Amino acid sequence: MATVSSDELIASAEAVLHPRPVGGRLFGNVASTLVTEAGNLHSGVCIDTGSGTGFCAEHAAVAAMVTAREYRIAGIVAVWRDDGGALHVVPPCGRCREFIRQIDPGNLDTEVVLGRRHSLRLRELLPYHRWPSRPG
Repeated sequence: MATVSSDELIASAEAVLHPRPVGGRLFGNVASTLVTEAGNLHSGVCIDTGSGTGFCAEHAAVAAMVTAREYRIAGIVAVWRDDGGALHVVPPCGRCREFIRQIDPGNLDTEVVLGRRHSLRLRELLPYHRWPSRPG
């Protein structure tokens, strides 16, 4: 994945992890960092809203990337800290997996960090990504 290690991606995501309770909801309790094929880092945090209009940390990181006119993701990670203070790497939800895929078809080869020494390509986490072809 570009020139950024899994540990560097995790540390970058951890650096923007600053949970804040707001009206019974928690903002920023999951953070994500991605590295583009060009080697640029983009981060974001989740926003949980009562009306369902919130979004995941991966969505925020991808939005920052697209704002910078980039679309291909070499690697991505999301982190969460439990009540005991331990940092956990968390996999993207199904909505995020599909979102990443739809940003650019090449993102099926994105390395999704699942732990300090474990990652899989998005295509392995989203194996049934192809729509059937039209009958001819």
